[in-house]
Amino acid sequence: MKKLVAYITTGYPDLNFTEDVILSLKESGADTIELGIPFSDPVADGPVIEEANLKSLELGFKMEHLFEVSQKVAKEIDTLWMGYFNPFYQKTMPIMIEEAKKAGVNGFIIPDLPYEEATLYKDEVESQGLALIDFVAPTDSKDRIEQILKNSKKFIYMVAYAGITGSGKSEDLTKVIADIRSVTDTPLYIGFGVNTKTAKEKSKGVDGVIVGSEFVKVLLNDTLSFKEKIENISQIAKEIKEKINL
Repeated sequence: MKKLVAYITTGYPDLNFTEDVILSLKESGADTIELGIPFSDPVADGPVIEEANLKSLELGFKMEHLFEVSQKVAKEIDTLWMGYFNPFYQKTMPIMIEEAKKAGVNGFIIPDLPYEEATLYKDEVESQGLALIDFVAPTDSKDRIEQILKNSKKFIYMVAYAGITGSGKSEDLTKVIADIRSVTDTPLYIGFGVNTKTAKEKSKGVDGVIVGSEFVKVLLNDTLSFKEKIENISQIAKEIKEKINL
């Protein structure tokens, strides 16, 4: 069965909501949670996730809130921290590893950490039983793919197009998928632009999808009550999980 990874911005609208929506996502078919670390300049994310990041920061998000939420949800569902490198650098990687292990978090997704820089931390992270997720883009050559993925763990994050999340672009990924399959058996998940309309098509040839902006749009809809937001997000998760497994 193909997997669904769900991204949620930590702390917006509040911490209790974050916990509740994650547990609801689990019940609705999500296999893994990307617990987003709010940051003021999320360069790989589109305006939807950027707005949620800024709103969470305005409400007073601190890294301790990430640790607090993680301790409550990571024992219930496979959880990864998704964030830009600056918070990891400021907190220091040893402390992030220590807190992740304490909470039961299984790894990190750091989209602005290029492969060459990621290698400086990969052994440190993986020696503690955590994963540092590798990224592949449609623009990567086969040689580059082989270099990046030779020691990939948990799953590979394939960026569906060159650009930012949520923009809905589309590219023919047949060749890059074949190149990835030729060098590793690590599960391959696709992110960027996955929603209820595109999920079935984008999931072809891969092992799972990563969905962010589709959920965060609901977080930002202030015409909905907290209960309605959770219900809507859960329904989206159910629909996507069903579509990718038809």
